[in-house]
Amino acid sequence: MFKSTIDEFDEKLKSIINTKENHLKKANDGINLCNKTLTYLKEKVEQNDFETTPDEIDFFKNTKPLPMSYLIYYTEVRSCELRKPKAGTSYQIDFFEKEMRKINKFFSRNLDFVNYMEQGYTYIDHQFFTRNPGDSFPFTPMTDYYQYPEFSSSHDMPWAKIKAMYRFIHYIREAMQKLNTGHEILFEEKKHKVLVWTAPKTALTEIIYALYSNGALNHGAADINTIAASFEDFFNIKIDNIYKTYSEIKDRKGSKTKFLEEL
Repeated sequence: MFKSTIDEFDEKLKSIINTKENHLKKANDGINLCNKTLTYLKEKVEQNDFETTPDEIDFFKNTKPLPMSYLIYYTEVRSCELRKPKAGTSYQIDFFEKEMRKINKFFSRNLDFVNYMEQGYTYIDHQFFTRNPGDSFPFTPMTDYYQYPEFSSSHDMPWAKIKAMYRFIHYIREAMQKLNTGHEILFEEKKHKVLVWTAPKTALTEIIYALYSNGALNHGAADINTIAASFEDFFNIKIDNIYKTYSEIKDRKGSKTKFLEEL
């Protein structure tokens, strides 16, 4: 019922991520897209509701948190872009360090729930991701709570925020790296032997999309560009126009996952 909406959201989100606009413009566009998508999802739920409890759990655990997490992420990015010092590298670095400390406190406060989700547990999903969880919660619901009870479970917002914070960490690290003038090492690079990707780039694209589709990285919060950039750094390769390569893979007459099947 929601697949076409989420697929459309993904396509529009990719366009925003891949534009050459600055962070503030991307954030504003992203917020508008997320709000429209959430409004449409809310209307669909009100019109049709869920046939089964597993359907309801899947929606509040996997569907709604996608646009909601990007809404939270882009809201945080917009706030940072507006509040960060306009001049002075040391002031800007201090600002971003404070933001990072806030994120660490958030994860520390909600350690139990984060661990539950990271471990892939499901035994109390009926309490976390349905709208009638009962009076007893194993963990205290977080303060962030969407304003429409009929469109919220106790923990779909916290789960969306966790996913958003992983993206936000990447934004902050990237901002601090750009501010680094070379006089200090903000993030010590790990030392590993040089590995060079020597198989076809289409094979690497299969792996990247498989990891993205499976949500295997950063609890599903890592987007295609982030994953691709990490593979480029690690395997010393330049991946040109990954979306075009993916389209070519989808147009194959034979197997769409040839390399994955070989593995």
